[in-house]
Amino acid sequence: MDEELLDRYADLIVSFGANVQPDQVVAVEGLPEAAPLIRRIARGAYERGARYVDVVYFDPLVKRIRIEAAADDSLSWIPPWLGRRMLDLGELGAARIVLTPLVPPGLLNGVDPVRAARDRLPSVPEVFKVVDDRSVAWTVSPFPTEAWAQVVFPELEPGAAVEALWRDLEHVCRLDEPDPAAAWRQRIDEIWQVASRLDELDLHAVRFVGPGTDLTVGLLPSSRFAKEGGGATTRTGVQHVPNLPTEEVFTTPDPERTEGVVRSTKPLDVSGSVVSGLRIRFEHGRAVEIDADANADALRQRCATDEGAARLGEVALVDGESRIGRLGRTFFNTLLDENAASHVALGDAYAHPISDPADLPRINESEIHVDFMIGSNEVTVSGVTRDGGEVPLLVDGAWQI
Repeated sequence: MDEELLDRYADLIVSFGANVQPDQVVAVEGLPEAAPLIRRIARGAYERGARYVDVVYFDPLVKRIRIEAAADDSLSWIPPWLGRRMLDLGELGAARIVLTPLVPPGLLNGVDPVRAARDRLPSVPEVFKVVDDRSVAWTVSPFPTEAWAQVVFPELEPGAAVEALWRDLEHVCRLDEPDPAAAWRQRIDEIWQVASRLDELDLHAVRFVGPGTDLTVGLLPSSRFAKEGGGATTRTGVQHVPNLPTEEVFTTPDPERTEGVVRSTKPLDVSGSVVSGLRIRFEHGRAVEIDADANADALRQRCATDEGAARLGEVALVDGESRIGRLGRTFFNTLLDENAASHVALGDAYAHPISDPADLPRINESEIHVDFMIGSNEVTVSGVTRDGGEVPLLVDGAWQI
């Protein structure tokens, strides 16, 4: 493992991603394999004056054991102290750093996908509250594990696969730049400029057309493309980068106005179950048919979680300049794959892209948020204006505005 690379990565996460402040509580979550990076993150946080660094390691093999052996009616139970921890972090104005994947893709192969979908841990619904409250400065970044690397590079030996994945992540996280933070500031500025141009169009809907896809996603009157697609600010004024890497602009749709059919352009990892060949049909905003070549039941079960789980809570656009997309690789990791291609998310919606408080009661609410990728150079994205016209937005992966 490259010690110098780990040092640079930890510094980027602490000082730029989470932007740890003096006297701040810092929560760090990851797999046991991520300990070498987590320890560097802890040191960096304390050197910036953190009051306390709270490290939580998640063991995905214990999650698999639970799914295999626990009583069926207990799988959806979430320990209440996990939610209280998240709310406490919000009250403290903490920073939260998550290293993904917490459940490696394919870990649940061979497990009943219906049972697997009932166990949503390590996700807890209270996360959505602290995100919407802007109470926590959070950032999510990838950490290569052997299990994950072997899914991405099945042709390589385990050690070589991990090394290859590290090289990819060094590039997409801009750690190969002399000043990674400055490189990210430049890219985030480009994202903000695109968001501003989209907002000037005052779109009524966004339409995706491509192989197996003709989907129209309606927007609320005050839906705005988040100029925080690359950066956010807490309610106390701490700037942070929620996703590192990040390449998207996104907004909150009208949950009742999605119509048509869509085919995913990349496999989707649903907490360890890989859903491939996903196809969904929407009517009046609801996913009424969900099919896939593999593990469709894993997503169907998630969409049965509550009333809002089968409706959209996010629509996001990614152009062909994404470093992740230009690699042409499927990472089987939502953080990376969603920043390689345009995508939508089933479930809970973000409040901050809504500019008029009168629209907030209309946004989608759910205990899940599942992103899946629907964009590629073969998928044309257009904006539907309020007079019914269409404006090209993305063609062959290039912005048209």
